[in-house]
Amino acid sequence: MSLTDSVTALAPFRVRSFRFQWPADLATAWAFEMEAIILGWYVLVETGSVLWLTAFGALTFLGVLLAPMFGIVGDRIGYRNLLCLMRLTYAALSSVLMVLIFTGALTPILAFAIAMLSGLVRPSDLVMRNLLVGQTMPPAQLMGAMGISRTTADSARVAGSLAGAGLVAVLGMGPAYLAVIGCYLVSLLLTLGVSNLAVRPTASGTRAISPWRDMREGLAYVWREPHLRSEMYLAFLVNLTAFPLTGTLLAYVAKNVYGIGQTGLGWLVASFALGALLGSIALTTHGAKVPPGRTTLVAGAIWYVLLIIFAFIPWPTVGAVVLMLGGFAQSFCMVPLAVLLLRDTPAHFRGRVMGVRMLAVYGMPLGILCAGPLVARFDYTVTAVVFCSVGLLFTVVIGLRWRSHLWTMSATANRR
Repeated sequence: MSLTDSVTALAPFRVRSFRFQWPADLATAWAFEMEAIILGWYVLVETGSVLWLTAFGALTFLGVLLAPMFGIVGDRIGYRNLLCLMRLTYAALSSVLMVLIFTGALTPILAFAIAMLSGLVRPSDLVMRNLLVGQTMPPAQLMGAMGISRTTADSARVAGSLAGAGLVAVLGMGPAYLAVIGCYLVSLLLTLGVSNLAVRPTASGTRAISPWRDMREGLAYVWREPHLRSEMYLAFLVNLTAFPLTGTLLAYVAKNVYGIGQTGLGWLVASFALGALLGSIALTTHGAKVPPGRTTLVAGAIWYVLLIIFAFIPWPTVGAVVLMLGGFAQSFCMVPLAVLLLRDTPAHFRGRVMGVRMLAVYGMPLGILCAGPLVARFDYTVTAVVFCSVGLLFTVVIGLRWRSHLWTMSATANRR
């Protein structure tokens, strides 16, 4: 008996496409996290401003508004083909950055410009990953597959953040970027082995459906389904009020609150990611028992409470432990949410619906830009309390407003 047959949690690896996709996504996620640590710290040190740091973080999500169009293009040319083009773009932009670093020509302005170009593409990477999983995986294995797929990002935040900080500390930015480019190229080669299927091919001689009409249909479909609409609101809320506190602003916490430097930042990021990884693994093994709708609400509320606690902790070691617990809660909020959207959406609508889902991520750059002035005017603690209080309040509002669709165990959203 093979390992994938004897271990239920590994069942998704029976699918050949997934055996290529998982390591390809892992390599991309490693590169993303290494770049985030390297460039985020560079901008903070060179500018000395939390406002510039938050502006830089927001730029990496610039392409969120284009995400629905990426889903529509993927429907036509195949998600695998589109993902290969995207990963080739990452490698090319990172190569430009590496040349600028080695020649001593890199400035914060150039870093912003390249981050802006990369930000047009990168936010849609997660959409393509989820769509490929939904396209190739049997419904009964979807929760487990999404849990395993999520481990690529979570484990990368653990290892990638530490590797990025460590390589810069030991070798410098230039050699560190050689590792980043290597990860992107490995990812591109592995992605070529993933199954490719254009969900809505345009027949020869027929008029192509308008991409704008496709996007309107995706928005209309989400609006008609109350449990999907409420989950989109929740996704926007956590991106607006929770993710900025454990993403871009952790560089500020490491430098100005704890005074632990770039390596310490790597450990803070890794702590949150380790908790998220453990949560993803738990969902991989026990996800079939989880009611998705109810779980997203409860886990989201716990996540906010833990972030408030973290904001008041003056010791980096204890703060890292609380961050790890927050990461665990975050997985139990976000993975069931993604499963719900994929499971309850017909195959020919998935590209459009997941594109709409990525619009919710636009809350993150908005939250980052709002947090910057608050941190500069007050401090991280006040900002975290304000953001999390708003998040908790509206999580309760969403739960009460759509109680019959999200909380009731007989609801579609809680089908297991």
